[in-house]
Amino acid sequence: MISLEKIVALAKRRGIIYPGSDIYGGLANTYDYGPVGVEILRNIKDIWWKFFVQGIDNIVGLDASIISHQKLWQASGHTSGFADAMVDCKSCKSRFRADHLIENQKEDLNVEGQPEEKLSELIKKFHIKCPNCKKENWTSVRKFNLLFPVNLGIVEGDQSLAYLRGETAQGIFINFKNVVDSTRVKLPFGIAQIGKSFRNEITLGNFIFRTIEFEQGEIEYFFDPGQDTWEKIFETWKKTMWTFVTKQLSIDEKKLRWRKHSDEERSFYSTRTEDLEYQFPFGFKELWGLAYRTDYDLRQHMEASGEDLTIEDPAGGKRITPHVIEPAVGINRLLLMVLLDSYSEDGERVVLKLDPKIAAYKAAVFPLLANKPDLVKKARSIYDALKQDLNVVWDDRGNIGKRYFAQDEIGTPFCLTVDFQTLEDNTVTLRDRDSAKQERLKIPELQNTLKEKLR
Repeated sequence: MISLEKIVALAKRRGIIYPGSDIYGGLANTYDYGPVGVEILRNIKDIWWKFFVQGIDNIVGLDASIISHQKLWQASGHTSGFADAMVDCKSCKSRFRADHLIENQKEDLNVEGQPEEKLSELIKKFHIKCPNCKKENWTSVRKFNLLFPVNLGIVEGDQSLAYLRGETAQGIFINFKNVVDSTRVKLPFGIAQIGKSFRNEITLGNFIFRTIEFEQGEIEYFFDPGQDTWEKIFETWKKTMWTFVTKQLSIDEKKLRWRKHSDEERSFYSTRTEDLEYQFPFGFKELWGLAYRTDYDLRQHMEASGEDLTIEDPAGGKRITPHVIEPAVGINRLLLMVLLDSYSEDGERVVLKLDPKIAAYKAAVFPLLANKPDLVKKARSIYDALKQDLNVVWDDRGNIGKRYFAQDEIGTPFCLTVDFQTLEDNTVTLRDRDSAKQERLKIPELQNTLKEKLR
C-alpha cells in the first residue's frame, strides 16, 4: 500500500495541495488547493452534483448560508451535544481526542462513543502514553464542543453570537418549508447541497482526512414512514453510494467495506448508522456515512421556531412530519481516496491513473522545442482549438521526457507533441498516460479521437 507521505510530497510538488499559511510556518490542519488540486476537487464535486442532483429526478439542490443563527444550533442539539471527548497531557500541554488516542495505541479496540469516565479508565488501564513527550500524565477526559462561534458586528451583547456551521444538514432542515412551498416536490424527495463546514477538531492529522475546514456533500431524503419502509430506502442508498464510488470515481471495491455503528457510537437521534469505509494507509476509516435520522431534526426546529414544518399527505389529506435518511460524505476525503487509489509507480515513473473525468487536464500540448517558432506556433494553434471543448494545459518547459513525467504525476490522460514531422505531414504524437505508448494522429482527427478516448 502506498504511504501517505508519498501522497503528501507529490501533492505539494505538483500543485495539488499546499499546507495552509505555509510562509508563516503553517496552521495545523488547514490546507490550500493548488492549480491542479482545485481542478480535481471541482471535478469530483461536479460529478457528485451531476449524479445525485441532476441525475435523480426527485432530488433538488440548495446552497445555504455558512453562518447561521445561534438558535438553530441550540435547537439541533449542537451547542450542547456536538462534542468530542478530550484529554490533555499535563507534561507537554498537548491535547488529544481521547478515543483516537486509545485506538492509535490499541488498534484492536473501537471505543468511539464511550462515556468520558470509561475512556479515562481505559487510558489508565492500558498505560497510554503521550505521543509527543512519551509520558503518562493525563487530565481527566472531558467534553469539548466542536462548533466555531462568531460574533456579528451589527448587534450588541449575546445577540451578536452566531456559529459557523458544523454540518450542511441543518441548512437543509430549516429550508424544508421554503423548498416545499416554492417547488413541486412530493414525498419521497431529497434536498442536496455541497459546501463548507467547520469543526474545531481536537485530533488532527492524516493530511486532508480530518481538517477544521472541509467540504461536505449531504442529502436529506424525506419520506412518509406510513408509505415507505426506512429499511428499503436505506438499502437502496447503500447500493447507490457503492455504485458512485466504484463506477463514477473508479475506486477498487476491494478497498471498500460497510461498517455498522454500535449503540454507543451511534448518534442519539439515529435509529441506524452505517459507514462506507475505505482502506487508507492508516486503516479502514469512514468515507461516507448513512444515517436514518427519523423526524428528529424537523421536530426540533418546529418546537424551537414555532414554524409548521409538516407536509400534507396527498393521499389522506393529513399533515405528517417526514422522516429522513441522510447520506453524508466529506468531499476532501473523496479526493484523498482518489489520490491514493490512483497512485502507481512504474520504475522511476510515478503515475496518477485517475479516471479521465476526474483528471485536472484532459490533455497536455507540447512543442518539441520551445526555441523553434514554427513548432511553438503550430502547437499553440492546436492548444487553442482543443481548449474550446476540453480543459487542456500548455507545457514547453525542459526536455520532453521530464514534461511527460510531470503530466503523469498529475494524472493527465494524454500528451500531444508537435515535432518536425508535424510540419511535414500535419500529424502529432499522442502519448497514453497509463501505457506510455505513442501513436501518430492527423491533426483534424484530434478532437474526435480525444473525446472518444475520454469517454
